[in-house]
Amino acid sequence: MVNKNVFITGIAGFIGSHLAELCLSKGWNVIGIDNFNTFYDPKIKRQNLRRFQSDITFYDGDIRDRDLVTKIFRENNIHTVFHLAAMAGVRPSFQNPTLYADVNLNGTNIIFESAVRSGVEKVLFASSSSVYGNAPKVPFAETDDIDHPISIYAATKRANEKQAKVWHELSGIPVAGLRFFTVYGPRQRPEMAIHLFTRALFNHQPITLFGDGKTYRDYTYVDDIIAGILGIESALAGFDIVNLGENRTTTLIDLIRLLEKITGETAILNFEPMQRGDVDRTFASIDHACTNYNYSPQTDMESGLGKFVEWYRATFG
Repeated sequence: MVNKNVFITGIAGFIGSHLAELCLSKGWNVIGIDNFNTFYDPKIKRQNLRRFQSDITFYDGDIRDRDLVTKIFRENNIHTVFHLAAMAGVRPSFQNPTLYADVNLNGTNIIFESAVRSGVEKVLFASSSSVYGNAPKVPFAETDDIDHPISIYAATKRANEKQAKVWHELSGIPVAGLRFFTVYGPRQRPEMAIHLFTRALFNHQPITLFGDGKTYRDYTYVDDIIAGILGIESALAGFDIVNLGENRTTTLIDLIRLLEKITGETAILNFEPMQRGDVDRTFASIDHACTNYNYSPQTDMESGLGKFVEWYRATFG
């Protein structure tokens, strides 16, 4: 649908900015909100936003501001909501659990309330692979028993899924929860492992590994994630929870070896104990996404890391 109006919360962030650009390329009208909080340097998000700000309708504000959110839905005939705004990060969630609960639960509730009242056609929201905790069965599937989160952040994301199910049942609006598996690529947040490791390699600084380096993650390139989001948006009917990952895993040590190969630098490793809230592994079953939404991740780890390092060099020198 050309001229479709879509609303992206967290539009200046890593995933939100990439999603905005692809929506604009489809000729859609993009409305966005971001509050530029200090979880990481707001200048980074403002730089992301400048790439397309003149082409969108932008609101500088907080999703917990009920009056502002109501105004956004009143002023724009929104078709689809992509709710990506949240307090992110497992370890920081232990430091300020009240803030995480307020933003991720109260903020999400305000978005859903306004979306339902205004009669939007679809809502897609960011969940997380963290909801699986240390589930014993791999790969992780959407049908697994996962009510055992091991961090405040994971608990808020699982609660979002429960909230969303209630709003769907009340309104009949199609809703999808997107369980992202460690997204990486250009514009990735600076506290994420790939960004941290790359910066340490180029600056010849030690890389701190929590654990023995054998923990593994299902790293997912941002372009694959964005394609997956839009595929779900196109076909969504009813309520659904969908894994968006690569169905491939990489250990921390192997990740560093790949980055050494790509950068030409040698890592200085410092091993520390595992941190609370960290999981041993993530590994996505993507059968549901592939079968029902034509999801087909295309970017292998080495080429994706190459694109990230190329962006890092161009951005930071």
